[in-house]
This record gives sequence, C-alpha cells and structure tokens, in this order.
Amino acid sequence: MDNGIANIEKEIFKVNSAAFEALALKIFLFQYTQNNIYHQFCTSLNIVPEDVNKLDKIPFLPIQFFKSKQIHSTSFTPEIVFESSGTTGSINSKHELKKKSLYEASFKKGFEIFYGDIDIKKRCIIGLLPSYLERGSSSLVYMVNELIQLSENPNSGFYLYEHEKLHQTILENESAGIPTLLIGVTYALLDYAQKYPQKLKHTIIMETGGMKGRREELTREEVHEQLKNNLGLNVIHSEYGMTELLSQAYSSGHGLFNCPPWMKVLVRAEDDPFMVTEANSIEDNIKIGVLNIIDLANLYSCAFIATDDMGKLYKDASFEVLGRLDNSDIRGCGLMTL
Repeated sequence: MDNGIANIEKEIFKVNSAAFEALALKIFLFQYTQNNIYHQFCTSLNIVPEDVNKLDKIPFLPIQFFKSKQIHSTSFTPEIVFESSGTTGSINSKHELKKKSLYEASFKKGFEIFYGDIDIKKRCIIGLLPSYLERGSSSLVYMVNELIQLSENPNSGFYLYEHEKLHQTILENESAGIPTLLIGVTYALLDYAQKYPQKLKHTIIMETGGMKGRREELTREEVHEQLKNNLGLNVIHSEYGMTELLSQAYSSGHGLFNCPPWMKVLVRAEDDPFMVTEANSIEDNIKIGVLNIIDLANLYSCAFIATDDMGKLYKDASFEVLGRLDNSDIRGCGLMTL
C-alpha cells in the first residue's frame, strides 16, 4: 500500500483529463479502505466498491462531516490543522493534513497554471484578509502567506485594517507600473474601494468571498460592479476554495471559475446528494444544481466532497457559484451520527 500510495501522490499533479477518471477511481478505493468515516458512509449507502467504475458512481461525502469527525485516510498525526471561520455559535469545520507538502504543491501549481510562475516572483502580492488573519488557522492565510514569501517585491505582505498604508502602496506600485495582486475578503475590499476610489491599471483585484456579517449580503455581480466602478477596472478576479479542499479554482472575470487538472466539479440535484446525473439542465450546455467537488489533492482526507454551494456547470467544465443552499444540512448526513 505504501508504494502504491506514493505512486498515486506523484500522479496527482501530472494528471490530465484523459487520465483523471482512472486516478479518481484509484483514490476512491484507497479512501474506501483507509478512511473509517468514508467507509462507514459508503457502507450505509450499500456501496459495493467493485461496482464503482466511473465518476458518477463515486459517493460524495457531505461536507458537514468535517465539522464533527476526523476525516483521515490512513492513521496519522496531522502536521497542521485548518479551521473554517464560521459564524458566531456555529461549529467550524476542521481539515487535518497529513502532509503540508500536498497543500503547498496544490496551491503553488494551481496558481502557476492561471497566473504563471513568473507572476508569483515579479508581482507585488498583497493580502487584505483581516478576519482570517485574526483567527490564525486559515488555509487561505497560509496560502497567501506562501505566495507572499515567493514574491520578490518588498511591498508584498498582509494588511489588517491599514487602508491608508495599503492605498499608498498601491499608488506607489501603480506609478511605477509594478504588477500587483490584491487578494481580499469581500467586505474588506468593498470597504477599501469605497474609501479610496481610484483607477487601477496594473493591479488585479481578487475577491475570495465572504461578508462575515460585516455588511449586507450582496450577489457576486453586485460586489463586482461596486469594485469595478470604484477602482476603474473592467473585471474582478475571484478565488474559489474552502477549508475542506486543498485546491482552488480561479475566475479571471464574470464569475466563471476554472479548475486545475486535478480538480473537477460536478452538479447534483438539490434534494439528493446521490443523484449527480439528475441536476436540472437549463440549456444543452448548462446544468444547474449543487456542487460536488473532486479534489485529488485531498488524498489523505476525502477527495469527494458534496458541498452546499448552488452552481451552474457549463459544457467547457467552467462553473459559476450561485449561493448557498437554504438549511444546508445535506440529506444523507443522517445516515451516520454527526
């Protein structure tokens, strides 16, 4: 098993679309036998592993299990534990990582695919993630910090609530023509853009979602319109990730996300996490439903996650996030005691 899983590790970030299904099925069998929670979940559904021979037969674990269970494939002491932010009184999800190196490889290679290796080094990378920084166990902060460390610009770094200092840094970069990436939680970006309207030419704004109760909830389109109007931009970029995943999808505008090769999005019916093929088709090339995510980098937790995000999936494999399910305890969690 050790040699086999070592080989699978090597395959993850080399996988292409033709080899994706075969590798996903290998990982399913590994996690079925080595992940107690996933095995119990599959058993409760009367899943026979030999019958799981294509992607839409793989069971997707409801994301809520990360709130109350250790989602481990193999037995290990985690090198690091990431925790979701949640809201007051809520139970936060925890993702316990056997190997930080898998996460680091995933977000670095994923970023390079969408923005290029040279862009990490030559960009000024700024994180505006106050609520995440205050919490201290955020996978997003870990990722952005690593990207900052790879940047060769001395102005790269985190800004908490220092909007004036951030403004001066961006003005300096804009004046010098230095490419800049500002990665921010939604409410903080809106606050900054409202206080310091300007016309940016060399800066990418990337929102990561999240009002965290600080502002009235807005649609992504409304958020992007406000940011574009205040910052003089044609498009706003976005990052789609979560505590329970080790990979990220990116959007270079218009809210359409694309995945790296080792990550795939499917959609399922709103009322049934087991009916992947029953999502509503609103056009021949668009399906609408709830997002199921395969993240092969989740090798030592669970690679098959039934989220509570509503979305549209397009024929070219790009997807759009429409919002959260109401009362988002996915049916199926009751099969096991949370």
